[in-house]
Amino acid sequence: SEQTTPTLCSVVPLQSTACKCNQNRSLPISICNAMTSCKNIIGLLFAAAISFDPSSLFFVHASNFNKPHSHTGKVEPFKPGDPNIKLDGSATSILKAGKPYQTQILSGDAGGRGLVVQDVDAPTHIVWDRILDYDNYANMVPKTLDSKNYKVIPHKPTKANNFLEKEIYTRMKVGFPMIKLEFFVRHFLHIKEHKSLTWTLDYTKESDFDDSCGFWYIIPHPDDPEGRTRLYYSVQVGMFDWVPKFAVDFMSSKALTDATAWVKKYSEIEWVKAKKEGRAHTSPQQPKAEAPTFALPMFGKKKRDEEERLAKEAAEKAALEEQAEAEKQRNLVVVRAGWRRYVMVSVMVALAFYNGSMFVGDHHGKSQ
Repeated sequence: SEQTTPTLCSVVPLQSTACKCNQNRSLPISICNAMTSCKNIIGLLFAAAISFDPSSLFFVHASNFNKPHSHTGKVEPFKPGDPNIKLDGSATSILKAGKPYQTQILSGDAGGRGLVVQDVDAPTHIVWDRILDYDNYANMVPKTLDSKNYKVIPHKPTKANNFLEKEIYTRMKVGFPMIKLEFFVRHFLHIKEHKSLTWTLDYTKESDFDDSCGFWYIIPHPDDPEGRTRLYYSVQVGMFDWVPKFAVDFMSSKALTDATAWVKKYSEIEWVKAKKEGRAHTSPQQPKAEAPTFALPMFGKKKRDEEERLAKEAAEKAALEEQAEAEKQRNLVVVRAGWRRYVMVSVMVALAFYNGSMFVGDHHGKSQ
């Protein structure tokens, strides 16, 4: 006798005395209904089993705090200082409208790099405070899930080190649908001399980015130097092949305007709040406004030893958190994979039950 093969999520209509699975034979209606229901359940379970992918429910996690990156730099780092961008009438009109102006800059072997210029209705020290507030990035920066400094190294600015004031090492995590990327950034502060902040990856840690570098250039606005700021921002990011295209597109294009947008938004909010609370300092020459952010600590062996101890403790704490996160991800994989095996076993049991029902039907038909 001919046997009907179940299809995905197929639904077979019931009949009063017989069904399609019975066709020309007459089975008791209870057996026929059971066979039809079994067929529908099999289709649903099978569809769930083949469409379920555990990897879609947890984050990609390839970074490693305790392992060095695969290289020590592919893209050419930015140099601190004025990017020498000339703004024509069209550009200034865009900026006066409160919008970002996008252009290109040349940078050696890197070729053309995208650059965004943005005017901000807040003084430069307010803008710098927002940019340097890395521990609070998750509350300000789009797509940022977490951001914490794990090491800070002060420097005495000299001509030999190009007036470097400080290095800040930051661990960042950004999130997209079904994927999370973690990377480790090394920032170089040249604020007093070059009005700049540049960065690269921290190549002593393994990041989910292949490479990254960028810079901020922050100056008082030419029309209102005490109350407004003009900022310049550029970034170059290299991604691994396994990163989805939508994440690559965001990091390479939309991230430019998003970066200046959040700085503008939260700088202006903070400036309005400061004026309401009577703690506004419009003049960039007033040291009290900038001292909390840029003052350098006193140098001495005892002080350096204490800073090194704190940095070591922070690194050890971050390493423990890294291990805990990795263990959590491994457990998640086991749970998801186990659930998939359970579905597949259920499908096999249901198929066995269905075949047994068909065998009983055939046997009953022949006996009649």
